[in-house]
Amino acid sequence: MTILVTGAAGFIGMHFSKRLLKEGYEVVGIDNLNDYYDPKLKEDRLLELDSYNHFTFIKLDLVDRERLFSLFQQYRFTHVVNLAAQAGVRYSLQNPYAYVDSNLVGFVNILEACRRYSVKHLIYASSSSVYGANAKMPFSTSDNVDHPVSLYAATKKANELMAHTYSHLYGIPTTGLRFFTVYGPWGRPDMAYFSFTKNILEGKPIKVFNHGNMKRDFTYIDDIVEGMVRLLDRPPLPNEQWDRSRPDPSSSYAPYKIYNIGNNRPVNLLDFIETLESLLGVEAKKEFLPMQPGDVEATYADIDDLYRAVGFQPSTPVQEGLRSFVEWYKSYYQ
Repeated sequence: MTILVTGAAGFIGMHFSKRLLKEGYEVVGIDNLNDYYDPKLKEDRLLELDSYNHFTFIKLDLVDRERLFSLFQQYRFTHVVNLAAQAGVRYSLQNPYAYVDSNLVGFVNILEACRRYSVKHLIYASSSSVYGANAKMPFSTSDNVDHPVSLYAATKKANELMAHTYSHLYGIPTTGLRFFTVYGPWGRPDMAYFSFTKNILEGKPIKVFNHGNMKRDFTYIDDIVEGMVRLLDRPPLPNEQWDRSRPDPSSSYAPYKIYNIGNNRPVNLLDFIETLESLLGVEAKKEFLPMQPGDVEATYADIDDLYRAVGFQPSTPVQEGLRSFVEWYKSYYQ
């Protein structure tokens, strides 16, 4: 198997690629290395992968469809894992066109390439953000998700719809993964836990939105990767029990499936900060602020589908996961 990982210089992309390489897979990674956050962090992630003989990196933007198609023609990928995307809810308020280019144009180019070159399985990153204004907890993949509260969330819902269309029209097996607040070593600097750590160590105040009345289903990176690896060689089959009169959004008569990957244990934001303070040995200066536009109060994943499919559920406690992150952060930034 030769596997294409898009966004290979990203947080999840690097960890996932590393796991595949350790298991002996041939991996081609692409990334546009944009400056949404410090490109040096992305370059250093790639250095982690360059030590493996079966890794090839190519700098490429998904909007460049001709180069993308040439790459598919050259390598004849059996599996594609699309982790390239413009991330972040808040940034989508400032630069919506970045999300259109990367998450919509880029994704349809991936779908077209998979169609042209008969890829056996496309796995792509969706997001817990698609649940938007939903209040029923835990969030289930069988829930309606038609009320996004950010453009980022809307593009991720659009990806799921686009994938279904290609599964229906061309029989491409597609699996969408709704990630829930992924954290860990080599993480993204725009994520709250990363900026909290930076500011606490520098003696600067941290911004606590909605006055701390928030819960997140924090999911450790190794758990995310384990779930992805188990799904890689399990392309979805058409659901023969799928009922057109009562359609289940998470599956289809086509080879299409959606899964949540979350820790299934929401943590109060203030408890999360307290754990971080304990690990850093420093008390945070907190600036309590109202809810930000595009944000939600709580996330909580129903992961029953994932467990039934691959016999796995994330289980890393926040204390353990944050300890690993803090150790990496102190080492990386000295």
